[in-house]
Amino acid sequence: MPQSLTPSERKTLKARAHALDPVVLVGDAGLTPGVLAEIDRSLTAHELIKVRVAGDDRDARLGMRDRVVDELSAASVQVIGKLLVFYRQKPLDPDEPLFRSPAAKKAAAKKSAKPRDPYSRVSTRKAKVDDAPPRTARVRKSGQRSSKKAFQNR
Repeated sequence: MPQSLTPSERKTLKARAHALDPVVLVGDAGLTPGVLAEIDRSLTAHELIKVRVAGDDRDARLGMRDRVVDELSAASVQVIGKLLVFYRQKPLDPDEPLFRSPAAKKAAAKKSAKPRDPYSRVSTRKAKVDDAPPRTARVRKSGQRSSKKAFQNR
């Protein structure tokens, strides 16, 4: 059974689909079982996909859209020329909890965060006067003389 979308859901999905590239290309042979299987795999993996259809017959493209909607239980979000946009909600993962407490979300985010590089230029603490590098430790710019005067003039 095809999914139905409310106008606000359709608007949100159109905005999300704007930046997507087509993941399935339908050639001159039309919707073969292999192409339908690929659309099904892509919908399972991504939820929202674009499909590019080759051919100039508008009625044939709309027929393909209707067939995908009926056979794969997807929702048609948008038709833009030769591009068709489909949406099918991902099945729920039984291992994933439906609700996570804020503390659990924070712990998961902290666990997945990259450790901070101690040698990076961005520092989270305020610099002290003692942390400043000595003036003689500057790197020479190209074309600059390597005499002591170059360092004394700074």
